[in-house]
Amino acid sequence: MDLHEPVILGNRTIDQLSQEEKHRYDHQQMHEQHKGHDKMHAEMFMVLVITLIVAQFLLIEWKKKHYRSYSLVTLLGLWLVPFFFALKNHFWRFIFTWLLFTCISGLIAKKAIEKPIHRTTPRLVYKWFLFLYKLSYVLGLIGYFVFLATFFGLNIVFNSKPNLWMESGTLFVFYGLYYGVLGRDISEICADKMASHIGYYTDQGIPTRHLDPNVCAVCGNKLLVPENEEGIIENTYKLSCEHVFHEFCIRGWCIVGKKQTCPYCKEKVDLKKMFCNPWEKPHVLYGQFLDWIRWLLAWQPMIIFIVQGINWVLGLE
Repeated sequence: MDLHEPVILGNRTIDQLSQEEKHRYDHQQMHEQHKGHDKMHAEMFMVLVITLIVAQFLLIEWKKKHYRSYSLVTLLGLWLVPFFFALKNHFWRFIFTWLLFTCISGLIAKKAIEKPIHRTTPRLVYKWFLFLYKLSYVLGLIGYFVFLATFFGLNIVFNSKPNLWMESGTLFVFYGLYYGVLGRDISEICADKMASHIGYYTDQGIPTRHLDPNVCAVCGNKLLVPENEEGIIENTYKLSCEHVFHEFCIRGWCIVGKKQTCPYCKEKVDLKKMFCNPWEKPHVLYGQFLDWIRWLLAWQPMIIFIVQGINWVLGLE
């Protein structure tokens, strides 16, 4: 189909055109509408570039000087903007999963910020967000392999259209990235609140109580096995600062909660030494990748909205 071939209506109406002619007619009308607007389009492009540069600079400075407010606003943007967009476009699948995630994570976060904190709460929090983190990782991998399978034509074996496979892969990747980023930010807030409520350290870095022997420095419960023995349920990890932890607790603290310091003394943690298995290292890289996606999901829609507002004020359409 040649989109540039002109369509002559004559005595016909648009409804009487064939599907191919309608596509050509719409394309023809779009070119007529934008004819002679090259200068305007260049100005709109400059507005977009300048806004992106200025917004990026302001966000970096805001993050450096007021990290807590930046994180809170980013979290609210991640949480609310996609939901309202889905509500407007009637994306019921996303709305259902969003409500389910919000209810469960909200209840667990409520337990994390309660004072006094229950002894079983830290393990519950870390297990939930570690499960959510791994689930997002698996969903992302499934979406990636669906893309590869479509690229190599595997959909033909199942007599399925490639666009259906691409849509499915996109959904898997989106859900994995979105809930991975959102859960990661909420888990960081929970980790901070629990650390202060358990009472091991303050913002000034001074422990407020003594850590008893054979006790996990994150959840305050007794260790199940010595550090050199293989555990049935979970192992015990010791950091270079000699503090010991449950496996689920320290994984949740370092990987899920984005904490690379000891929960008790704040000494820097080397994740490469703590997780020697090469299959575990991609989780650390994946966490850094989620940090990059945050900007795309939370701030990109806002920047586009600002660009559209500037274009409207300047009369650029």
